[in-house]
Amino acid sequence: MAIFLLMHTHPPLITQRPYTPLLRALRLLCALTALTSIPAQAAPKTRFDLEARFTQLDQNNDGAVTREEAGKAPWFDSLDLDHDGRITLEEARRALAALANKGSANTPSNASNPTLPASPNAAPPARKGPGILKPGDVGIGRRIDAPAFTDLAGSTNTLSQLMGPKGLVIAFTTTSCPVSKRYLPTIARLAPTLRDAGIALLLINPYTSEKPDVIRSTLEAAGLQAPCIHDRDGSLTRSLAARSTTEVLLLDPALTLRYRGAIDDQYGVDYNRDTPAENHLLNAIASLKEGIKPRIEATEAPGCELESTDPATPAAPGPTKVPVIASAPTFHRDIARILQQNCAECHHEGGLAPFALDTPEDVKDRAKAIRRVITAGTMPPWFAAPPAEGQPNPWANDCSLSARDKADLLAWINNSERPLGDPAHAPAPRSWARDAWSIGQPDLILQIPKPFAVKATGFLPYQSATVTTTLAEDRWVQAYEIRPTAREVVHHVIVRVDEKGINPARGGRSSAEGFWAAYVPGNTSHRYPEGFARKLPAGATVHFEIHYTPSGKATEDQLRMGLVFATTPPRYAVQTSSVANQRLSIPPGAAHHVETAERPAPTDLWVGAFLAHMHVRGTAFRYELVDKNDATTLLLDIPRYDFNWQLRYELREPLHIPRGTRLRITAAFDNSPANKANPDPSKTVRWGAQTTEEMMIGYIEHYTAIAPTPDQAHTAPTPTHTAPALSATAPPASPSTAARTP
Repeated sequence: MAIFLLMHTHPPLITQRPYTPLLRALRLLCALTALTSIPAQAAPKTRFDLEARFTQLDQNNDGAVTREEAGKAPWFDSLDLDHDGRITLEEARRALAALANKGSANTPSNASNPTLPASPNAAPPARKGPGILKPGDVGIGRRIDAPAFTDLAGSTNTLSQLMGPKGLVIAFTTTSCPVSKRYLPTIARLAPTLRDAGIALLLINPYTSEKPDVIRSTLEAAGLQAPCIHDRDGSLTRSLAARSTTEVLLLDPALTLRYRGAIDDQYGVDYNRDTPAENHLLNAIASLKEGIKPRIEATEAPGCELESTDPATPAAPGPTKVPVIASAPTFHRDIARILQQNCAECHHEGGLAPFALDTPEDVKDRAKAIRRVITAGTMPPWFAAPPAEGQPNPWANDCSLSARDKADLLAWINNSERPLGDPAHAPAPRSWARDAWSIGQPDLILQIPKPFAVKATGFLPYQSATVTTTLAEDRWVQAYEIRPTAREVVHHVIVRVDEKGINPARGGRSSAEGFWAAYVPGNTSHRYPEGFARKLPAGATVHFEIHYTPSGKATEDQLRMGLVFATTPPRYAVQTSSVANQRLSIPPGAAHHVETAERPAPTDLWVGAFLAHMHVRGTAFRYELVDKNDATTLLLDIPRYDFNWQLRYELREPLHIPRGTRLRITAAFDNSPANKANPDPSKTVRWGAQTTEEMMIGYIEHYTAIAPTPDQAHTAPTPTHTAPALSATAPPASPSTAARTP
């Protein structure tokens, strides 16, 4: 306090060089008392109370101090850790905590939102590698029925006869397509691996013009001894809906298609890599062995295009036209596979869903309910608006039913006979280990200290729990999974991480800030691509915010979070930030109230995913980019937001947001009596953590290179997944200026 007074009464006494670090620290410490709204001469008489000073400076009560509110003070940039033009209370506390720990004004690192290096002129390069396809559009999960065929050795077989004990890989290849020729050595190297895994290999040459002798000699020179079909009439190629000369298909023993696409990402029409970054086929085989879905189930297969099954459909980049079965769908051949591929992850005995869809009886009992939810598009849960006609689907995790799956399912339900078909055509049953971790055995398990009691009925406020880690060094997390012990009562969980020494309980951290991990309906675990990871600092404190919903039976829950650590240092750090509007004011009875918020990107951003969050009055949500000329680009449109399904929307390709571009969110709320979920339509609704209140947060998952080298600074990462904190708000827009459905 003596030095504090000395600074204001005799500043020249402590401006000599030996005292400069201390002076810088104390100037920052006093910064929030020295603003224009608090006379400097009053400072010696005023106890230093950061929160009180912050409240006085925050003139519009939006949870942040702007440069203008700070009177354009020279210390502003030192406290503005994320360089976004605003200082939150937590941000100020972090800066001051760093000063206390280090005795200088150095900016501390932040576990959730580290400051990113600026790269004002960065531009997204063309992606090199096969694009990801929507599995349902290319027949993933369907039974493959193909005619009998005769190979080059004169043997006649069927796919079932050639099937290995664990599966079958069908690989297209030619002697003339440059890309398929480059993949011949790769296939030859894969053959022993497939054989050891119990998976048979079948080669198909789809070119009528190529000569059998040349095909034989080419395969012999490559060391390939697998059966090869010269499909001169194209019947086998058409039945498999093949699209290129490098495509591979992975079938399980029940002839169910588990993977379709490229072997890996090493070769393309206009590129060659020394080694592949993604081994799609091998990853799919490993998943088949484990009885789980591959992380990537379908990709394009760069090579020479083949004729589509539908001549009017271009060979690329649209979805494959899977041949339609002429006969009526049957349960064993078609419906069981559709349900297994799209529904069984939750709807199995002991699963997350309230009932199973394992047997014909399960489905028949709920036929009308199934018809209702798939007609309305609420199941499987996916709420992003479909792409415009002729435009590619931008989402890597689109789980909506394909047009063919939806048509077949409705046709079977609407058929009064609901035929079962041949049991021999049924898919291989899947096993569901209730106690097993979907991410594999974790390297670290964090469990909340004591169970929470959840009553049978009524409403529960949000619960909070804290776990302090004992890690001696920073660790990079490759995958996480959050597992309640009573899943039926957990609606969602938000996890935040603070570095050792940071106490958010005294920092007024906003619930709009980016999270570290989340458990929400439809999104309970996540594994990052190779080379991507989240940082868990040494000695970090992990905070769990849990929303419980009584299920009719009193119970207890003591949830855990499992973490899998990266085995090698990642190239990219994954973070989550947000744009939010904490100044919500939704009038009583308003059936369509629109609010907006926007923030400029403080540096170039690479974005991989979005997650919108509102409560039960939220009806629609939209993300847009606004450039310097006020032109807007739609990023994500959720015309029917559903609080019960807060989904993560993962982009196929990383999105580049240039520095200074504004990221805008727009949301619509229904506070009328017609909203059956509305707790109280007579109430003016404002921001709050409880379900009876409201939120409006647009979460953004993004990534940045770790200690980027000069050649990385302007290069986007190629995997298809994840801003300093974009958590500031903008004044709400007038409802009349926004469209009816954002």
